[in-house]
Amino acid sequence: MRILVTGGAGFIGSHLIDRLMTAGHEVICLDNFYTGRKQNVLKWMDHPYFDCIRHDVTEPIRLEVDQIYHLACPASPVHYQYNPVKTIKTNVIGTLNMLGLAKRVKARFLLASTSEIYGDPLVHPQTEDYWGNVNTIGIRSCYDEGKRVAETLSFDYHRQNNVDIRVARIFNTYGPRMLENDGRVVSNFVVQALQGIPLTVYGTGSQTRSFCYVSDLVDGLIRLMNSDYVGPVNLGNPDEYTILELAQAVQTMVNPDAELVYKPLPQDDPQRRQPDITKAKTLLHWSPTVPLQEGLTRTIADFRQRMEETNATATPSVTSA
Repeated sequence: MRILVTGGAGFIGSHLIDRLMTAGHEVICLDNFYTGRKQNVLKWMDHPYFDCIRHDVTEPIRLEVDQIYHLACPASPVHYQYNPVKTIKTNVIGTLNMLGLAKRVKARFLLASTSEIYGDPLVHPQTEDYWGNVNTIGIRSCYDEGKRVAETLSFDYHRQNNVDIRVARIFNTYGPRMLENDGRVVSNFVVQALQGIPLTVYGTGSQTRSFCYVSDLVDGLIRLMNSDYVGPVNLGNPDEYTILELAQAVQTMVNPDAELVYKPLPQDDPQRRQPDITKAKTLLHWSPTVPLQEGLTRTIADFRQRMEETNATATPSVTSA
């Protein structure tokens, strides 16, 4: 098939492209490289079945494709709060443009939605029929509300124009190629531990998250796209950990002597987050397979290698005269 991946040079998008290319599909990567990086898809650049287009999804584009994975949008608070107006435009106008494309060429469209649509949930664990508890005017709403509107648009195009849609609600995902400065908890702890500086825990560290390794998530996205289920469907790891437990796990694996420092909890930071993945298990026959310890080992190795390469590049070589 001919498959378009928006945000394809990003963390999740590039892993998805690896899987699609390996499966023999023709893939178009669309990215404006705001948080995506060309080196994430560099190995495919000369492949006859791969195209990479620098493009912002808030601008229309005409392409002929069979499937669209719409992942384009900054997904970490640091990046989506840096330019909140741009974030909500990406979620609303970008999604409108991609749904319009899907309608014109009769492509199947998968929206990468998020667990953030549940806000700071009053129901635990979160099922797909829970409507959420979101602050519409908070500092995270450009992303939370943007994704909620993206879901609304997807279902309206489905009902009104018969666009073939799939909606995935993605929970915390981690793995190789995460940005070092994205402000997400896994990358924060790993980078701080490797740098030998204290690990920053926000609040008491008692808030919980569920961490899904990127290869598991990509498998779930592909299964959903190629299933008959429209969604929405939760994709995440149901194993729940406190932030303090995660910090201590990274501390043990990288630098047991690292200190933990506590800082105030950011506004609207959810207290608990855990997916109910009954639908994914039943309808997609999907459940995560990579345990946290194994996933962290791979992630730490990737960060260590990249940081060593960066340090080597930054250090001028000394030659004897």
